[in-house]
Amino acid sequence: MIPEAIKKHITGRISIAPLAVFRFLFGFIMLVSIIRFAANGWIYELYVKPDYFFTFYGFDWVTPLGETGMYLLFLGMGLAALSIMLGYFYRFGIVIFFLAFTYVELIDKTNYLNHYYFVSIISFLLMFVPANRSFSLDVLRKPSLRREYVPAWTINIFKLQLGLVYFFAGVAKLNPDWLLNAMPLQIWLPANADLPIVGPLLEYTASAYIFSWAGAFYDLTIAFFLLWKRTRTLAYLAVIVFHMFTWFLFQIGMFPFIMILCTLIFFPADFHKKIIQIITGFTNYLPFSLSKPKPAENKYFQLSRRGNSIIGGILIIHFVLQLLLPLRFMLYPGNLFWTEQGFRFSWRVMLMEKAGHATFHMRNPETGNEWQVRNWDYLTPNQEKEMSSRPDMILQFAHHLEQEYQKNFSGDVEITVTSNVTLNGRRSQPLIDPNVDLTEQERGFAHKEWILPFNEDQKNWFKNLQ
Repeated sequence: MIPEAIKKHITGRISIAPLAVFRFLFGFIMLVSIIRFAANGWIYELYVKPDYFFTFYGFDWVTPLGETGMYLLFLGMGLAALSIMLGYFYRFGIVIFFLAFTYVELIDKTNYLNHYYFVSIISFLLMFVPANRSFSLDVLRKPSLRREYVPAWTINIFKLQLGLVYFFAGVAKLNPDWLLNAMPLQIWLPANADLPIVGPLLEYTASAYIFSWAGAFYDLTIAFFLLWKRTRTLAYLAVIVFHMFTWFLFQIGMFPFIMILCTLIFFPADFHKKIIQIITGFTNYLPFSLSKPKPAENKYFQLSRRGNSIIGGILIIHFVLQLLLPLRFMLYPGNLFWTEQGFRFSWRVMLMEKAGHATFHMRNPETGNEWQVRNWDYLTPNQEKEMSSRPDMILQFAHHLEQEYQKNFSGDVEITVTSNVTLNGRRSQPLIDPNVDLTEQERGFAHKEWILPFNEDQKNWFKNLQ
């Protein structure tokens, strides 16, 4: 028997308004993002121009569709985002958007961003909820779809997902570099010293510490403050200030706006009904409305159908993975930021300043001939920059070089790399064992023993320079 306090958050009968607004705003910001992406020329720059792509392990079959194919894919994604926003053939639109967006995200890990991962997750969850049952063209097209109430879980799963994102982002900040050294903010903030009014303040070391500790506190607590009615409004103002400030200082794209809009789901139904009234009053071309609902016949929904059991099982698996993935780094030895084993898909946002240089050496063991690789012959500048400090991408590029060699020559080839990387203001140090033949190393989730240990005791040369 489910306790009453828990049951109301799962099967409780609540207004559909927050879900309908969430769908509309998510579709809107996705449409804007796709238009922006295309207008900046990034479709060609990131998915057409490169000759090689760093695929994710297990997804090597995900490759670009050619120039025409990629433009058509983004066109379809944009139309799907419009479908989500308007709630027009919503079920079809959300599935197409999830598949297309995730496919693009998996093409090249060079372009990995936490907010791309977040968008895939939200679009995945939206496939299981009746977000088109009100405030949509689907209701106009087929009035029998209209609903005024939905089970509470259809809204609470998004609150839970947002809470996990914020909380794990905060947990990730509980590390010595962030709290004790104010890194990498000690490097990033002074770069904005030319800004009016706030610029001079960013040069102080104390500012980096204040921002570091405030950022950790914000991420760890904001979801709880948003859930509590008394602090919700002030908490949402903090959401706006936090995300707009990071956008202003660091130019991190659409992520701040996505979070600002998605976080509105924490507000009650009456608040979202006002948003709907504003939107419907803004234009007569959107035939949406929310009439006064009939009194609820039952306090709870009955979730005994087989379909609901399947959805429930999928969601349980999803949230278990969301709890475990950010913690998988504990399975690996060494400094997480150095090895990056368990780094992606764990909500570690803007936690490190890492840069390096990698020189690849190829040797024919039969003739003894040796030569160095010109990375820029194979990679774009952005790909080379990302690859040079990330062990898994270094290994992947070495395997690609081996394949390119075997296309033109017979026999075996040995590939080693000389790599030096700096992490959060420390002096650069070797990342990969230069004596290891990378062609003999396999990709996978096992610990990479050819990654050299990180010198934890090394003094921070950036701090000494200051």
